[in-house]
Amino acid sequence: MAIKKELLDELLQGRDPKLVLSSAGLLVELKKALADRILSAEMDQHLTESKQDEVSEAQSPNNHRNGYSVTDAVLEEVGKCQNRPLDPLYALVSLDALRVKMRDEGTVRNKAVYLAICVTPDGRKNVLGIWIEQTEGAKFWLRVMTVIRNRGTNDILIAIVDGLNGFPDAINAVFPETQIQTCIVHMTRNS
Repeated sequence: MAIKKELLDELLQGRDPKLVLSSAGLLVELKKALADRILSAEMDQHLTESKQDEVSEAQSPNNHRNGYSVTDAVLEEVGKCQNRPLDPLYALVSLDALRVKMRDEGTVRNKAVYLAICVTPDGRKNVLGIWIEQTEGAKFWLRVMTVIRNRGTNDILIAIVDGLNGFPDAINAVFPETQIQTCIVHMTRNS
């Protein structure tokens, strides 16, 4: 299927030709728009099939597009993952928090999503845990370290962290022999 010249002209109108293929250019916008359209069409198809199969609202309460559907089956798996026993020793654990906008009690708020990711002996990454809090702070990291220890981890050889004040102390309070390494991205950014 050929793309019409007029459509291309419309898409390129007012854009710097040098930036069209850049990481923030038209191509990225088109890929996102196309993915959104495909996912929307897939959801339309799914909802249409559900209606045709006469699935009652009581049997399938999560087939909505209102942004509030998290199925209960997933919550059970999440609980198992969050409480699974951890290995006694990890050579390398990366600890960081991301700021994410999420819906909370009807409003969108910025929250800190804490991540603990290890590198396994065979070189694969594995998520040890994900926690959500209002802000990032060393006190909460101390609780995260305590949770990791209580789930079976006795030692972490190297913890990779950002430059948050008090973060190394929070780690060493629970794992006193752990060596702290500042993430190269954070070191570069801070310098």
